[in-house]
Amino acid sequence: MKLYHTSLGVLIVHEGEHYLVDHKWHQFINDDNLYAKAKRCCHERFKVDNGEEILALYSLKPIDLQEIWATGVTYYNSKMGRQEESKDAGGGDFYERVYNAPRPELFFKSTAARAVGHGEPLHIRRDSTWNVPEPELTLVMSSSGKIVAYTIGNDMSSRSIEGENPLYLPQAKTYDRSAAIGPCLYISENGMPTESKIRLTIERAGAQVYHGEIGIDQIVRKFEDLAEYLYRETSFPYGSFLMTGTGIVPDSDFTLAVDDVVHIEIDHIGTLTNTIAKSIQKS
Repeated sequence: MKLYHTSLGVLIVHEGEHYLVDHKWHQFINDDNLYAKAKRCCHERFKVDNGEEILALYSLKPIDLQEIWATGVTYYNSKMGRQEESKDAGGGDFYERVYNAPRPELFFKSTAARAVGHGEPLHIRRDSTWNVPEPELTLVMSSSGKIVAYTIGNDMSSRSIEGENPLYLPQAKTYDRSAAIGPCLYISENGMPTESKIRLTIERAGAQVYHGEIGIDQIVRKFEDLAEYLYRETSFPYGSFLMTGTGIVPDSDFTLAVDDVVHIEIDHIGTLTNTIAKSIQKS
């Protein structure tokens, strides 16, 4: 089952049918029993025949009042990539240690206002020379910390800045339009299937310049453990989104360019597509 945020309400897609519920997004999804709630709305009185038209004309990003957080170094490939980018700065040991530590790396990524949705432009920093997308399965959690849904996230990273000094991570990760979320929320009685794959495709001038994929079963952390650490001393009255790290790491000679098109596909959820732009020069 999929949930879409639209300006007309919550659009539910289930077994090929569309159901429209007039409800505020953050209130609807902030529910420990979200699947059962959505299933009850798959009723004849909420059914609509123009669901595809609603999606085409009225879709919004699937986040409104929640914060986006992220976790890092949850895949072996990520550990190796971070060690490579920071070796000259002497920071490689930090990533080795956090990969094996009980406590995960967690950091604030974005407010909902700074994030973008499907089809909207993402930014690369003007002061960064090495920029990559980071395709990530993203957990959607209620205010109690329960995982209630899943979506696709792009945790854009300015690797030249983080590689210069690991303490620069907030600047490398958090800026206007540095995060994309969408296109929908996937909800299931049984959680996210462990055989699900994440695929990243980057196009430049109409040609594919990068493709990679990885299974979510390669994540070394349990999702419930990540949620517990995030909520341990922090409250989220509207719930939260947590990006779970990337295992797709382009080679060090690759960097994003303006007008590149980034496609992130995750089984059962769909595809998140964004075009790359350069951040706006401040006056």
